[in-house]
Amino acid sequence: MRRQTLIALGVAVILGLIAVFLANTYLTGRERQMSSSPEGMVRVAVAALPLGYGTDITPDKVRFVNYPEASLPPGTYKTLDELLPQGQRRVVLRPIQVNQPLLAADLSGSGQNASIAALLPDGMRAATVRINDVSGVAGFVKPNDTVDVLITRQAINADNNNGQVTDVLLQNIRVIAMDQAAASDGQPVVSRTATLELTPVDAQKVALGQQLGQLSLVLRKPGEEQNIPNVETVSLDDLRYSYYGSQRPPAGAQNSTAVPPPAVRQARVARLTRPRPAAPRPAPVVRPPSTVDVTRGTTTSTYEVGGYGL
Repeated sequence: MRRQTLIALGVAVILGLIAVFLANTYLTGRERQMSSSPEGMVRVAVAALPLGYGTDITPDKVRFVNYPEASLPPGTYKTLDELLPQGQRRVVLRPIQVNQPLLAADLSGSGQNASIAALLPDGMRAATVRINDVSGVAGFVKPNDTVDVLITRQAINADNNNGQVTDVLLQNIRVIAMDQAAASDGQPVVSRTATLELTPVDAQKVALGQQLGQLSLVLRKPGEEQNIPNVETVSLDDLRYSYYGSQRPPAGAQNSTAVPPPAVRQARVARLTRPRPAAPRPAPVVRPPSTVDVTRGTTTSTYEVGGYGL
């Protein structure tokens, strides 16, 4: 009896040890798997803080998070060695937000500077124009802003041989860089050059415009809906105030460029600001009374009816 008890106890101890070993192995594997990435997830490199254009990628600016493997975009980095190979440097080609995956398309390869060519869409060109603190909107134009390009040049027609005119040369143009500074903290910085994203023909216009006159940038909202549909040339004759805005006077008008005397201007203002007289109220409509004739035998009597609801 005692021998059977010892055998059973030994078998129980052995089975318990096996169960503990199997459970420990299973739990250790699950913990290791969960610490690396859950099922269906993969660890990828993301931005640990906002990264502006031209920012160097360093280990302190990168962290790894779990990302759904089925929705993984192309060009991700799964290890730090893959992101930052030994002896190579990467910089940001376009702004990256916090927790946004770091993609190969958003980073440069080996080299010291972000490639401007990598930022250009298909068929576009990058052209640099000379500006100063005035023509560059006092330093408030930043990379990725949208501007209009104005040109001030000598008039080429017979009427303004001795004067200058200003034309809108280009509209809705994206700024790629100001000077060689790629990143900005939002403070105005006076630049001497601006690099613009242009079509080949627009790049030719800019090159010719710099030889013929002075180019200026006008900060604007992006989008073609903000474009001026009818662009006019501004000359010395337009440098005057008008109560009718910047609309040109009708053709053939006499003394269209002469400034009216003060008395005439005051009369125009008084006429435009004069309150309208109140419209007279219509007179009430008097309706004739309704009557009905009642004949009794040979006698006819007339009675007035209606008007009870007034």
